[in-house]
Amino acid sequence: MIAVMVDIILASENDVNHDVVEDRLMELRPADVVLHPVRLRIVQTFLGDRELTTGELRAQLPEVSAATLYRQVAALVDGGVLEVVGERRVRGAVERTYRLRAGAAHVGADEARGMSVDDHRRGFLTFVAGLLADYDRYLDRGDVDLERDLVGYRQNAMYLTDDELAELIGELRAVLEPRLALQPDGRRTRRLFSTVLMPDAEPTSSRDVGRPER
Repeated sequence: MIAVMVDIILASENDVNHDVVEDRLMELRPADVVLHPVRLRIVQTFLGDRELTTGELRAQLPEVSAATLYRQVAALVDGGVLEVVGERRVRGAVERTYRLRAGAAHVGADEARGMSVDDHRRGFLTFVAGLLADYDRYLDRGDVDLERDLVGYRQNAMYLTDDELAELIGELRAVLEPRLALQPDGRRTRRLFSTVLMPDAEPTSSRDVGRPER
């Protein structure tokens, strides 16, 4: 199932990849990254202040062809999403090291309001496909132990007012921000922490109103 999902998202060269000239002529909006499956996978790989060469990217994203990867890295650099932080000569060729520009791939509220329903659906599907690919790579390691590796996924439902939800988000930000600032030191493991937050599609039923709090 995971392989099929990735194949559907990646589609064919003609469906997924834009002409390199077209990519370089336009400045990428954050939505251009979120709605493009290969670009989003590249950006996600750089999360955590990582600095990677295209060779290291290829090792991280084996499902993406080399030609597609190079094309989209170039588009992300020209669009201001990635920046070159180093160069060195390797067997006569120049090898560049890249990193993600802070906030470059963040979709703000104004831009999100300008996205269509189909845009939001595509963006979320691309995000979920990335999660599936990440989990598939974890399972492919062979030595899988969810308890030892502190791996988990779950869904909870809460009844919160907008103010209570804003308070919760602020508390989570206070917990996460100092840990997001931690750098690799040889002992730390890069861990993926993904969030999805949305209201229930079903309205609160009359049975829920007045229910005593626990």
